[in-house]
Amino acid sequence: MKKAYSILFFGLFIAALGACSKTETSSKPESAYSGGKLFIIGGGSRPASLINSMIDESGIREGGYALVLPMATTLPDRAIESGKKQFTDNGISAVGAINFIEGETPTKAQLDSVRNAKLIYIPGGSQNRFMGVVAGTEIEKAIWESFNNGNMIAGTSAGAAVMSEKMITGTQLLRPDDSGFKVIEQGNTDLADGLGFIKNAIIDQHFVVRSRFNRLLSLTMENPNLKCIGIDESTAIVVSGNKVKVVGLSQVLVFDAKGQAAQLQGSKLGAKDINLSIYLDGDEFSLN
Repeated sequence: MKKAYSILFFGLFIAALGACSKTETSSKPESAYSGGKLFIIGGGSRPASLINSMIDESGIREGGYALVLPMATTLPDRAIESGKKQFTDNGISAVGAINFIEGETPTKAQLDSVRNAKLIYIPGGSQNRFMGVVAGTEIEKAIWESFNNGNMIAGTSAGAAVMSEKMITGTQLLRPDDSGFKVIEQGNTDLADGLGFIKNAIIDQHFVVRSRFNRLLSLTMENPNLKCIGIDESTAIVVSGNKVKVVGLSQVLVFDAKGQAAQLQGSKLGAKDINLSIYLDGDEFSLN
């Protein structure tokens, strides 16, 4: 029988039943930026310098705790262990984890632990699996409440993809048997609903290492009013309101069609004068 794996600390998790079901309304507010920060990592290795940037940006050294939510992976124990270690190795001992199970009702104490976390960290795996657990539930609402209270939501790989309202699923709709996005065409790149912290951009990860240019260019032309942001491995963006700062070892690429409608020949997409910016550690840009 499946169990929700919880690491208990500070007496936060008291036995109390909460009410939660997927039929309940989501708590996503009209405004995407209500006070918290996002730390969005493009996957791959996470050097100490990157983890310390996340810790420092969150303010957790001054108090509070981090919480790992490993629901994107089929190996939650491993994700919890590595997720905790990156904090403890860098001086943060107040860290716990909850692995919520799809269809199970969280306790009030578990939801309170999410609401009150100074830093929520979402490891990699499958963004679809993560959203399958939290979408439309009290868990999603609690994550948003933490963010709205000024706390940080961080994630890597799949945990990066879930940050935007329009989430890349990784599925090719027209060419499901292809190993990579080999064409730039309409209707091939699947999108689903993410957590929605970023409403005016789409996030892609492992970007340079895995040469994901075709799929993000396709999305740029299909969504010309959104910026499309490709974050490479060992690199992150720190988002505060519409302000973005790059930290890490590699690059962040931003495609912007500036509202220009795409051309179409058959299924092939075309556009003129798409703006491309390539940002390095320390660079800043705006989501506006």
